[in-house]
Amino acid sequence: MPGPTVTVRMKENVQDCGGFGLFGILSVIALGDVSNLKGDPRMTHTRYAFIKANWHSDIVSRALDGFREAIGNQAEIEAFDVPGAFEIPLLARDLARTGRFGAIVGAAFVVDGGIYRHDFVASTVVEGLMRAQMDTDVPVLSVVLTPHNYQETEAHNAFFREHFVLKGREAAAAAQAISENRRKLAA
Repeated sequence: MPGPTVTVRMKENVQDCGGFGLFGILSVIALGDVSNLKGDPRMTHTRYAFIKANWHSDIVSRALDGFREAIGNQAEIEAFDVPGAFEIPLLARDLARTGRFGAIVGAAFVVDGGIYRHDFVASTVVEGLMRAQMDTDVPVLSVVLTPHNYQETEAHNAFFREHFVLKGREAAAAAQAISENRRKLAA
């Protein structure tokens, strides 16, 4: 597996950190030259990928709003759109393989459209996210929700829009906690 890489705002600078965990070399985010780098080079700016399904985008996009609100300026977030929930795991795996992200979040709203397929889709997506995480060693978090009772009413839509904001905040807290734990393990 390739080591992590990071896109830098001005130019990429690589410092040999004497073996950072399994990767050996750590790409350090910097705004300029890091030849005089001081302090712990592992304490860098984190980048997260946020994948969201386009089905019920008015609801699902609210998870990204909550994620951004909770992360604030502490990290860079790249958002990616996919047609539906089923496409999230493949993109999550591909993004994780780039080594550019500290964690990846997948968000979707999988509802019962009158057939049993929604349970299968939700289960398959969450299993795919877990597989992507385990295969790439990059945390992949799920904000893939399947309500038991959903009807396209304004009351339900308003409830789930707010609920997705909350779930986005929770995903941000989880991503930050996982990133911190992994930094501690690498120290």
